[in-house]
Amino acid sequence: MNGLYILLILAAYFALLLLVARLTSTRPDNDAFFRGNRRSPWPLVAFGMIGASLSGVTFVSVPGMVKSIDMTYLQTCMGFFAGYLVIAHVLLPLYYRLRLTSIYTYLGNRLGRQAYRTGASFFLLSKLLGASLRLYLVCLILQEFIFDAYGIPFAVTATTIVGLIWLYTHRCGIRTIVWTDTLQTFFLLLTLVLIVVAVASTLRLDARGLWDAVTTDTHSRVFVFDDWISKQNFFKQFFSGVFITIVMTGLDQDMMQKNLTCRNLKEARKNMYCYGFSFLPVNFLFLSLGILLLLAANRLGLPVPERGDDLLPMFAAGGYLGYGVLTCFTIGILAAAFSSADSALTALTTSVCIDLLDVEKKTKEEAERRRRQVHVLLSVLFVGCILGFKFIDSPSVIDTLYTMTSYTYGPLLGLFAFGLFTRRTPRGPYVPVVAVASPVICYITARVVSLHTDYSFGYELLMLNGLLTFAGLALISIHAKKQTALWTSRTQNSK
Repeated sequence: MNGLYILLILAAYFALLLLVARLTSTRPDNDAFFRGNRRSPWPLVAFGMIGASLSGVTFVSVPGMVKSIDMTYLQTCMGFFAGYLVIAHVLLPLYYRLRLTSIYTYLGNRLGRQAYRTGASFFLLSKLLGASLRLYLVCLILQEFIFDAYGIPFAVTATTIVGLIWLYTHRCGIRTIVWTDTLQTFFLLLTLVLIVVAVASTLRLDARGLWDAVTTDTHSRVFVFDDWISKQNFFKQFFSGVFITIVMTGLDQDMMQKNLTCRNLKEARKNMYCYGFSFLPVNFLFLSLGILLLLAANRLGLPVPERGDDLLPMFAAGGYLGYGVLTCFTIGILAAAFSSADSALTALTTSVCIDLLDVEKKTKEEAERRRRQVHVLLSVLFVGCILGFKFIDSPSVIDTLYTMTSYTYGPLLGLFAFGLFTRRTPRGPYVPVVAVASPVICYITARVVSLHTDYSFGYELLMLNGLLTFAGLALISIHAKKQTALWTSRTQNSK
């Protein structure tokens, strides 16, 4: 019965998305797909970006975090806000001044074509893996609680979900997504509040009792200042949050593409302030839900799942909180997954078309044909990555995601930092070598340190990776004036 119930909710929710896509898909072309015609209202963009950032990973993993690390994730969220201020005052002015469609065009203008292609390639790898991992989690939940009962293979589930996302994004891309993400963020936040209220009702708690239950619980610890070795140390978490935000938002075509659809820099900054400020209360609510679920498990005599990621799905799909919570959970997980995956698919399509295929130099008809082909190809790659993750059983998907980000986004951090804070230019052929070597050295360093000491690297690997990339670029670079002199000399000799 639960499986059929969720299936009906899935069909109704998708029909609503198709309706919104239909209403926003007038005059579809590449300008609408890539830039949203630069007419998006900033409040709409800010609100929609909340859902795109949270994703299904946050919806499932963050409540389960309190089981193992209490509420210390809020330290990282504090760093997020500081990172958004950096983006608003350093990166956004640069992107708007250059009127970029793909933010990696900056690397080509500043550091050369090899750096441009390297940065775009690392984004494609990072976003494809990260978005696929997020969507994999949702496919796994739907498979376990719906499709297994009907004997439907996981591959069919993954293909169907990705196919649905392709269906409502293939015409107008980012212009449609600005509106569908707003709708999906509304459902996600409404769902979160309704589930908290339902759990509080099960525990017979009023508003004051709810606050006291969360803040006095043994899992309510937020700050860790006394343990430098712990991954939850405040300074590790805070500064990791700053740099995670800079790379996963400021250096990410997916998130910046939405910002660049705003009318001007002033509106884009307002969007970033509001969007960044919302992260702390929203994640506090998710973590509070985790504490309440642990209390409810104890009250109902339920065994707490070994994996934190299974805590919320156990309550929702198990029917312990009624069909209302099951409905909320289903809509919330779908909204979180679709709002993250649809924008990722659009951003990947934009990056491939602009950065690798130079479609803006082609005729309008040829450019649109290439864009449609790339969109289909990337949808197929999404399905392939999801099936690949099926063979990986991580105890926490969000931890896996951020660890992976430390390796794949580190070179991007180093490339942009080198372009912004130096006047030197790297020798082109060596840029990919540095970008690949840096994460490899990071991985070896982390393994050696963990084997021979008590220290264990966490998300700070991202900072180390970016620093190694920066240092490597410095070693293979020359000063801009010297480069100009060499170029002039070679030109004269060729004559």
